[in-house]
Amino acid sequence: MPVNATRTNCIQYNRANGIEIQLAAESGIPVVLNHFADVSFAVTSEEMTLEIRDFNDRLLGPAMEAIAQKIDSDLLTLRNDITQEVGTVAGELWSDPASLIGAQRVLTQQKVPASGRSAVVGPVTSAEWLKNDLLKRVDASGTTDGLREASLGNRLFGINPYVTNHIVVPNQVPGESTTEVGVAFHETAFALVFRPLELPRGASQASVASYRGFGLRVVVDYDLDKKQDVVSVDCLYGVKTIDPNRAVLIKGADK
Repeated sequence: MPVNATRTNCIQYNRANGIEIQLAAESGIPVVLNHFADVSFAVTSEEMTLEIRDFNDRLLGPAMEAIAQKIDSDLLTLRNDITQEVGTVAGELWSDPASLIGAQRVLTQQKVPASGRSAVVGPVTSAEWLKNDLLKRVDASGTTDGLREASLGNRLFGINPYVTNHIVVPNQVPGESTTEVGVAFHETAFALVFRPLELPRGASQASVASYRGFGLRVVVDYDLDKKQDVVSVDCLYGVKTIDPNRAVLIKGADK
């Protein structure tokens, strides 16, 4: 996959010498497509006739969402590649959204572009952050829209904060510190690569549907013996850390 369209350097222009022609070289990095996600289910003729009023909303949508959740979980495994961290020292505590200031410092020191920075944290961390006036008060957050889906509100300290249910600490005790490990990152730190799957020739219905920006193959076939439709939603993809220096862990203190 391409990483940067060109590899060039900015030089000081000298009128006497004229411009200096540089070689614009495209670079790339291999990504293994080793994740084959699938959600398949059967719907009987009786269910389609008598019970299911909206097939897309009640069955197909949840199946696609399940795949999106798996992709989210697989991307979070890339935290294992990150060594930079904040959240455990005074002034950058995980329980305060101001810990993003520390994350900003680390990313800026690594010369990461200011735009395209985001952070993902777990439910315990996000619950603590939501107690803070920066997120609790509408006038302080600068929005009247309330919390967007998965978003903790407006951009904070130059970072877009989100919460996920895939960063979970077993047996977390309410009110105690957490060992959740969130991550702040630039959009170029990680790669998510899809390869559209070929449509099977033997299925009665097959198409590629877009869901949350993912290209998912949807195949529907009829099982004559069972008198039911079999629906299969799947996709082929790979995840990889491109530059670990473009991400920083937000680590909670040990109990």
